Amino acid sequence: MKLLSQLRTSSFQLALLYMVVFATSVFLLLAFIYWRTAGFMTAQTDETIEAEIAGLAEQYRSRGVNGLITIIRERVARDPNAKSIYLLTTDDFLKLAGNVETWPEGTRSSDGGWINFTLNPAVGWQGPERLARARIFEVQGGLRLLVGRDVDDLTNLKRVIETAINWGMGITLALALLGGFLMSRSTTRRIEVINNTSRRIMNGHLSLRIPTRGTEDDFDQLADNLNQMLDRIVYLMEGIRHVSDSIAHDLRTPLTRLRNQLENTLITVDNDEARDHVGQAVAEADQLLATFNALLRIARLETRGNSADMKVLSLDELVSDACELYEALSEDKEQSFSQALEPGVQIEGDRDLLFQMISNLIDNAIKYTPEQGAINVVVRREGTDALFEVQDSGIGIPDDEKDQVFQRFYRVGKSRSLPGNGLGLSLVNAVAEIHQGQILLSDTHEGEELPGLTLTVRMPAYTGIKKRIKAAQPDGGHSAEDGRPAAETGSA
Repeated sequence: MKLLSQLRTSSFQLALLYMVVFATSVFLLLAFIYWRTAGFMTAQTDETIEAEIAGLAEQYRSRGVNGLITIIRERVARDPNAKSIYLLTTDDFLKLAGNVETWPEGTRSSDGGWINFTLNPAVGWQGPERLARARIFEVQGGLRLLVGRDVDDLTNLKRVIETAINWGMGITLALALLGGFLMSRSTTRRIEVINNTSRRIMNGHLSLRIPTRGTEDDFDQLADNLNQMLDRIVYLMEGIRHVSDSIAHDLRTPLTRLRNQLENTLITVDNDEARDHVGQAVAEADQLLATFNALLRIARLETRGNSADMKVLSLDELVSDACELYEALSEDKEQSFSQALEPGVQIEGDRDLLFQMISNLIDNAIKYTPEQGAINVVVRREGTDALFEVQDSGIGIPDDEKDQVFQRFYRVGKSRSLPGNGLGLSLVNAVAEIHQGQILLSDTHEGEELPGLTLTVRMPAYTGIKKRIKAAQPDGGHSAEDGRPAAETGSA
């Protein structure tokens, strides 16, 4: 798998492209050398044959047929290795002189052209089989003359050159491929260092920085720029956190004091109408405090981490506790509330944060499912993952809004008339990210008037190997001011 991922990298593909261009250049160069070398040797052979033909023609003009036969016999006698090929025949191909006995098969109709044939017993050749090249033309008086050369050595030389070119191309491609792989691996290692550090920073380790080698190359410059950007981001986040802390000190305490004063006023008011107005003001103050606490909690979860509360938990038992808490609320709406909890599904996480996430999701399902609807809570293990799933038959979420519901204060159009502040799923998403989880949304009953919603949280199951997981503040999952469960302060 690692090799396959290496081959898919852009650096290897770039090296592969360079290899193709380089190999093509080498191939064209070797092909040109071969073409020029082989062409030169073939031309030399043809020129030698032409020279012999010119000499024989001169002898024929000065000495006639008998002189031609004599000179052919003399040349054959002087060439015991038979590098030159001669055959003089009558019009009906009876041999008059030469070092082959019969006319090559399939060439009797040729006249004045070049032929390639094999010297073998079929033409009366007594030696080992060899390749030859010759030219045929007709002599005055109906005689036929074939003059050629043994080109077996030339053909073998061409084969040697072709083999050398093939091996050269193979070695070139192999070395280019090896070089491309080594180059891409070196580049990929540098990129992987940046990717790994970036992933850890995204998981909340904002103090980390991308290492450099001190070579001042492109990667070092990129790392320096990213580190400076991270420094700037951390500086801005610290500024935001400082503002949040100031707001918490300057605004949340007066809000709490105001709520308590309203609650005390509610006790002393005798008029029913005034009591209703004060009660509504208390409820509004509670909603403001809940929204404020949820915002601060999400900010803490997204910007800071603490692994002190990470423990091995039974997800099925945790979900069972949450279901027991909310089942009565479901019964009040005459809803069907079912559970399918696979036993022994373990994860590593913060119990309070996970309980808050589970409670928020079950509470949302009950809230957005009409009376006599159906809710099903599922826990199961799938491969190396632990899955927590809540299925309802409520109003659902349109497909074009599923990617937006995790934004702060975002509320689906159908749910704007119901109580909530649009922070519940943002908090759920923050808790899921801390536990390396992934949230999936789908319709429970696709195509129906009430499609419902199936929300699945997929988290790594505990395998006995300790993993470093980003965690949150150990504040017990409760509102800092009113002591109510945090699930109530984070509803969507």
